[in-house]
Amino acid sequence: MADLFEQSVIAQPLAARLRPQALDQVIGQTHLLGPQGPLTQMLAQQHLPSIIFWGPPGVGKTTLARLLSQHVDAEMLTLSAVTSGVKDIRQVIEQAKALLARGRRTVLFVDEVHRFNKSQQDAFLPFVEEGLITLIGATTENPAFELNAALLSRARVLPLKSLDRAELGQLIDRGLQGRQMADNARDALIDAADGDARRCLGLLESAMDLTQGDIELAELAHLLGGSVRRFDKGGDQFYDQISALHKSVRGSSPDAALYWLARMLDGGCDPLYLARRFVRMASEDIGNADPRALQVAMDAYQATERLGMPEAEVALAQAAVFLASVPKSNAVYVAWKAAKALAEQGSHEVPNHLRNAPTALAKSMGHGEEYRYAHDEPEGYAAGVNYFPQALAGTELYRPVERGLEIKIGERLARLKARDNSE
Repeated sequence: MADLFEQSVIAQPLAARLRPQALDQVIGQTHLLGPQGPLTQMLAQQHLPSIIFWGPPGVGKTTLARLLSQHVDAEMLTLSAVTSGVKDIRQVIEQAKALLARGRRTVLFVDEVHRFNKSQQDAFLPFVEEGLITLIGATTENPAFELNAALLSRARVLPLKSLDRAELGQLIDRGLQGRQMADNARDALIDAADGDARRCLGLLESAMDLTQGDIELAELAHLLGGSVRRFDKGGDQFYDQISALHKSVRGSSPDAALYWLARMLDGGCDPLYLARRFVRMASEDIGNADPRALQVAMDAYQATERLGMPEAEVALAQAAVFLASVPKSNAVYVAWKAAKALAEQGSHEVPNHLRNAPTALAKSMGHGEEYRYAHDEPEGYAAGVNYFPQALAGTELYRPVERGLEIKIGERLARLKARDNSE
């Protein structure tokens, strides 16, 4: 029997064999576990509140929950929100009551807690409030969007970070267990792991299975051939990266814009989605400071739609560089938001001089009366005419900035306004 037990331990995946047995063995998350970290301070007082661990896959959410439970001498019960329902929650609560009767505290760990619906999340609340369970939830999604406010108010949200290169290097050293690995192979493995400890150890274990000697890049080549960087097409990482791309364009950083574009394409983002976002950026952040931006963005969209990838990737890169490099103005965007808000405040009658007069009846009612045809006026401008409803006369929505073409637009509008004032 002992031999069978030993074989089962040896057969465990490398990630399972290297799972930390104490908090001081955890690699990464120093912002939580450092001397001034919130977890360190909680545990120093033997206090463990309900917690939501929020972070990408493979950064230690489950491991931390287990170690925290051990540290406060509590029984850890687990649920997966993917496969569990309200019935399973009730069964766990009965177990917690039985443990309490024996003087044992219960930590309930819920993996993928964001997948529970509102009624399932609400089922925890009374038992968290009365102290029957300490809830530790794990989620890869933003808790503010995915969890009930009532549940969030009873738990502390602690974000976990991807492992950096140095931390992944420590993990590899621990996994090698005395074996050697070439520097270029190590770098390639760290790149492919992309901050995910579980992925790192899984790839390392596969490489170690391929050879009994030192691990060279050749052993990793076919393992890493299909690897892509971590990218969630519908989650926080997706929105964080598109936010970074948009802000790089807005901030006039073509180099950063290219980097985030490359990251998103590398991760499998739909190139047409990126092309549509460039169209939005062209109008929202550049507008009339350089109207060519909209045309460049539209050309990139059409190239992507008609040619596909990889032919269109340089067209997208061209759009990213152009949009990031030209003068910026959000004047149209601000004016449009103000116009929408104004329209929502109520309806105003169209002034008679602006109304359509296709019939004799309409003309007899004064429709179109006293309208001045701008093309017949000096500079093609009918000075002093109000084009708003009377109650909104004089409203100013569009304020050109002093950048790019909007300098000239602003000068012309100012000159025309001066003519209005002289009427």
